[in-house]
Amino acid sequence: MFGSAVVNQRQHVGLQELSALAGATRSCLGPSKNYKFIQDETSGESTLVCSCFRLLENLDLSCAVGQLVNETVQSHQKVYRSGSGSLLFLAGAWSRAALECLQRGISIAHIISAMSEGMDICLDVCRKYSVATSALCASPSENCSATCQVLERELLKKPAGRALQVSSLTRETPEVSHKTRNTSGRQRVKLTHSRHFYEAKSEKVSTVPRPHSQDSKDVDITHIAGAVSHGCDDSMSLVVEASRLQTENGEQDFSRCTFDITKVVTCILPGLPEERACVLPGCVVLLSAEQASVALHVKDQRLKVALINGDLSETYRHLGFNRPAGVRQVTSMSGLGSLSKEEEWLESVLTSLLKLSVNLILVSGVACEKLIQRCYTHHILVVEKVRASILRAFADATGAVPVTYATQLSKHCVGSGVQAAVWRDLSSQEKKSSVAVNISTNNNTGLVTVILTSCIHGKLQALEDQFWACAYRLHHALKDKALLPGAGEIEMLCVHHLKKRAQHHVKPSRESGEQANAGRAASPYRHVVLHLMADGFIDYISTVMVNTGRCTKVKAWTALSQQLQNSNAASNFSTKALLESETQGGTMSPDMKSNETAAGKVYDNFNVKVELWRKALDLVFLVLQTDAEIITGVDHKTVGTQSANLMLL
Repeated sequence: MFGSAVVNQRQHVGLQELSALAGATRSCLGPSKNYKFIQDETSGESTLVCSCFRLLENLDLSCAVGQLVNETVQSHQKVYRSGSGSLLFLAGAWSRAALECLQRGISIAHIISAMSEGMDICLDVCRKYSVATSALCASPSENCSATCQVLERELLKKPAGRALQVSSLTRETPEVSHKTRNTSGRQRVKLTHSRHFYEAKSEKVSTVPRPHSQDSKDVDITHIAGAVSHGCDDSMSLVVEASRLQTENGEQDFSRCTFDITKVVTCILPGLPEERACVLPGCVVLLSAEQASVALHVKDQRLKVALINGDLSETYRHLGFNRPAGVRQVTSMSGLGSLSKEEEWLESVLTSLLKLSVNLILVSGVACEKLIQRCYTHHILVVEKVRASILRAFADATGAVPVTYATQLSKHCVGSGVQAAVWRDLSSQEKKSSVAVNISTNNNTGLVTVILTSCIHGKLQALEDQFWACAYRLHHALKDKALLPGAGEIEMLCVHHLKKRAQHHVKPSRESGEQANAGRAASPYRHVVLHLMADGFIDYISTVMVNTGRCTKVKAWTALSQQLQNSNAASNFSTKALLESETQGGTMSPDMKSNETAAGKVYDNFNVKVELWRKALDLVFLVLQTDAEIITGVDHKTVGTQSANLMLL
């Protein structure tokens, strides 16, 4: 799992494993990610990944630290959809810092105290140098305007010409007249006992005030999207278009630009160029040819819909259901000729659906295959694996009431006003025949579907992850109403303040007097820990610079160290200037120069950055303290000299 990493069994094994695991994902750091092939030795199947959390998903993490890291990263990714690579890298860098402190004889209590102080310093830096999104919208900088212009060019392309390209490749029925906006872009062991797995609950509707001028109503959100696009202009332009469709088609207040991420759906269409990606109103799902035939049969009807929150099967029970204890079913020989329990359930559900004239069933889980086949014979369309937020949107628009069991359906639970139309036939692109069907309502639900396409089948997952990363960056930017300087600038500011505080601990000022001396006596190695923590940030920034392919690790470290020495004010830090200086002299290709010019000012999400720093440090603390309690392979000769710092079970 850890490649060529060497683990010293006589030291803190957990910290070494954490560092080695973080080293395996270095190439996934920053905007310039490298693709990796992961091959399963047993089946021979391979997977193409370019992100930290996808890499961890496909690794056989058998050790405790590996499972802990995977659960931490996955929980962070589930909430924020970005920053998992930075989280794991900083956890590895600070675990190496903790190992260095232990080798120098610094106690665990002093390490935790000093690193906690360092984190407090970094959080103060974030609060001090954060930028309000309202200020960014009011007076966008010249650097940011370049990226905004790229997004605006993607959004303002003539829709008629691009729509002709799409319609020429689609097999649409004349009745379909959806408004299309095109743009050019194994099961694991679950750990639940750690504070790292807390998932922040937040509202999913993000709003930002926008001016009353009609000409500039979309510029504000475009400025924010350009600032947090991180070079993914194609994906971010799809996000901006989805927000625009929600605002135009929804019933929101037009004085506010709204982005409801819970009403955004992605649909993957393989076999087409990436330039054919587009945004559609409604919910587009991929169905089999048999399901599509039902959709064609009911295309001109106003469908009645039933919403099932769970699995549509006879054996499904809701979460928390407790079966009666001590009850045993006994079947007599005389009852063998009667219908089975499943058959009785099938007949009951189908009779209820026909009585209520239900044409469409949306299920958040999976449906019984026998019931699906019987529904098809009566022209009832069943759609599985629909997100709970999409069910709520259809419930609000149609008046339907989601139920847990199909036997709970009544006339008060069935909604109406739904339409289903075949949008595209994919039988020529895939071996398995499938059809894209758009399910929509007459009412404005705000539901939008982003169609993602690629000729490379293994790249589709990465494109979908990239889109959701952009969508959540914009969502959190609008929700937090604050951004942080990106491209490594906020990390450099933290390095500056950490080293400044470390010097203060070494050479206290005369005004501090006895109080500073007492603090230094309580933690005499605090300055060492702060320096090592700052080196972790420098390692992070230099790795991002190396991943761009413009400089080596040594040159990146040297350039960062020189800028730290030459900068008198914290506002002078600029990693972009460092990259430009390092690529002078013909080492930078013309394509890189044009990309750098269009990249513009970069910002990071405030809460995402703060949370990943906290989780990374908490992960180090948890592994550090666990290693202190359970140490594997300790030499008995060293126990006597280090007994004060060891806690053996």
